[in-house]
Amino acid sequence: MRTIGNILWIIFGGLVSAISWCIAGIIMALTIVGLPWARACFTIANFTLFPFGRDAVNRARVTGYNDIGTGPAGTIGNILWFFLAGFWLALGHLFIGIGLCLTIIGIPFGIQHFKLALISLAPIGKTIVDRRSTYYAA
Repeated sequence: MRTIGNILWIIFGGLVSAISWCIAGIIMALTIVGLPWARACFTIANFTLFPFGRDAVNRARVTGYNDIGTGPAGTIGNILWFFLAGFWLALGHLFIGIGLCLTIIGIPFGIQHFKLALISLAPIGKTIVDRRSTYYAA
């Protein structure tokens, strides 16, 4: 079922959204100062392309150790991200999700927009895991 959901998602806007996140990541990387946010943009692009059956989780919980993105520097980066872009991106995903949930057919897609809204708030230090992975078995 997740394969069908991902195919429909890609056809009805997921591919365009993922490409947009990749372009944003490239622009961030070109500025050098935006490198932490570039990685976050590519993480969100990856998640946006195939959101069904996957979740965004804290990278430290998956790897078992903190890195620069999951420590204090990542927190500062997430605070800056939240005020500069995250709030508005999450708000957009929230409104799209609510609109999609008004129809029965749109509910699964609305739920994916809610997940994207959450990662849009604070993406630094997150990674994408498959729900079938050993991470969820623990």
